[in-house]
Amino acid sequence: MVPSGTHIPLVLHNAISTRSARPGDPVYFETLYPVMIDGKVVIPAGSYVSGEVTESKRPGRVKGRGELAIKMTNMILPNAYQVNMNATPTGAGTGGGETTNSEGVIVGDSDKKDDAATIAKTTAAGAGIGGVTARSPAGAGIGAAAGAAVGLAAVLLTRGPDAELPRGSTVEAVINRSLYLDADKITFTSPGKASDLPGPPNREPVRSTSPF
Repeated sequence: MVPSGTHIPLVLHNAISTRSARPGDPVYFETLYPVMIDGKVVIPAGSYVSGEVTESKRPGRVKGRGELAIKMTNMILPNAYQVNMNATPTGAGTGGGETTNSEGVIVGDSDKKDDAATIAKTTAAGAGIGGVTARSPAGAGIGAAAGAAVGLAAVLLTRGPDAELPRGSTVEAVINRSLYLDADKITFTSPGKASDLPGPPNREPVRSTSPF
């Protein structure tokens, strides 16, 4: 028996994003480290884990972050022994600012810093244009207000960064229900070996250019 609450480190083989993911879409993982019970390897590294997207919520235009919910439902060990499982993420390394909440939902990053920078840039540009055109402080003030309005519109009419799990993301999964394995089918003599899959590069949050 692999008890509920056991943590299994996984690596993702297919990228997922709230930009395109839909409930029911498949997800494919591989175990990175062997699971041992009483000194015996029961789940070798390199075992395959599959599941599906259960929820995909895009970030809002004004507030709200992208959210991805996934569950792991099936495991295939290196000897082709297949077992049903019930597991959810407790953490994810995506190369970005995604986090995992207490319910196992992967939450996208925010873009507040860039939002502020956008408004600041358009405000400064508007002030400069207004000042040159009107050749007065009042003109600069009017231009700054117009520029701020343009920047605010640019923020409000586009979506925040999508929640993303690029290929190579690492996911810490926790088993929600104990796994009962056939002892005759887990006679492994090595810890196994995971594929050499590179991790995702570091990335900054990027606001979508489309409001849709």
